[in-house]
Amino acid sequence: MNILDELKERGLVKQIIYEEDLHNLLDKEKVVCYMGFDPSADSLQMGNIAALCLLLRMKKAGHKPIALIGGATGRIGDPTGRNDMRPQKTEEQLKHNVACITKQIKDFFALNGEDITVVNNDDWTSKLSYYDFLNEIAMYMSVNRMLASECFKARMENGLTLAEFVYMPMQANDFLHLFKKYNCVVEFGGDDQWANIIAGVELVRKKEGSPVYAATTPLLTKADGTKMGKSAGGAVWVSREKTSDYDFYQFFRNTEDVKVEEMFRVLTLLPMEEIKELCSGTGKALNFAKERLAYEVTKLVRGEESAKKAQQEARANFGGNTEEMPVVEFERKEVSNILDLLIKAKMASSKGEAKRLVDGKGVKVDDEVIESYDFPLIKTEFVLQKGKKSIQKVKLV
Repeated sequence: MNILDELKERGLVKQIIYEEDLHNLLDKEKVVCYMGFDPSADSLQMGNIAALCLLLRMKKAGHKPIALIGGATGRIGDPTGRNDMRPQKTEEQLKHNVACITKQIKDFFALNGEDITVVNNDDWTSKLSYYDFLNEIAMYMSVNRMLASECFKARMENGLTLAEFVYMPMQANDFLHLFKKYNCVVEFGGDDQWANIIAGVELVRKKEGSPVYAATTPLLTKADGTKMGKSAGGAVWVSREKTSDYDFYQFFRNTEDVKVEEMFRVLTLLPMEEIKELCSGTGKALNFAKERLAYEVTKLVRGEESAKKAQQEARANFGGNTEEMPVVEFERKEVSNILDLLIKAKMASSKGEAKRLVDGKGVKVDDEVIESYDFPLIKTEFVLQKGKKSIQKVKLV
């Protein structure tokens, strides 16, 4: 199967420019492709896993993927969909974030038996003079076309800065640089990046007179259309320092029924035939599919040992075997009441949410329903439970 057909079948591609020509090229040649990653934090998030899976599939099909970290573009921040300008990162923050994300991408590929070229666009953007920018990039880009782009509309209403306006030409120049240095001919990116991606395709075609191509990946959403990747404690991170193996596993174990097959297609390497068979049932069969999904994604991102351990812990939790449950330690001086504990345990993101959980009788300590915000935390070790699916064995030290 042509890799483009495979990516489309799995739901990893949404929009494509020059699709027929790209399809024909991928039938004949192995190509260099790239995708960008924003260093706005020191870890990738759940939404980036689909991007990593796409690049991994390209690599396993014999193509050469490049992961580009936006050390330069990250200084400005993408204005797409924003109502205000993004907070600026310090030089130290950016360098730290770039280093962390670079390691995560390389580790992901190494875990799955592959390697990948990782580049930082600050390496060439920082050397670009103002004159070179005007002569080599800006003269090929239409201001009218840029202003009509969807990515600028929200910021236009509140005052688009010149720095944000230049974000698109900077990203376009990335494609030009990679084309010249690596003969990179395909850019992939999130669907919200379509305008920026098209700008890069047009720049290379106009300036170099060579055919290049692009495609976007759909953004992962919940059944109600909201962005996927958030939990009660915040974002689901690739970094285990930010999201434990157990919480990472549990996030996917709790996938909505209607989204299970999509998550298998986009976030695992399982064959389509096996995915369809796994997702064909209901009830216990679907619960088994969710457990398999959680295992496969955790294995892909965190490794097989982490996946096995997280699965064993989850089974112990929900099988009632508290002896085998993992223990999470908190300092007693930092936990004065049940509300503080819920926040520390990442079962609630704020005191307001914690109060709502208690008011709704959704919190238990050792099977006792908590009805007071001032519930005394006398025991040193106990089982804390939120709802039916979020359980932790807690130790106060």
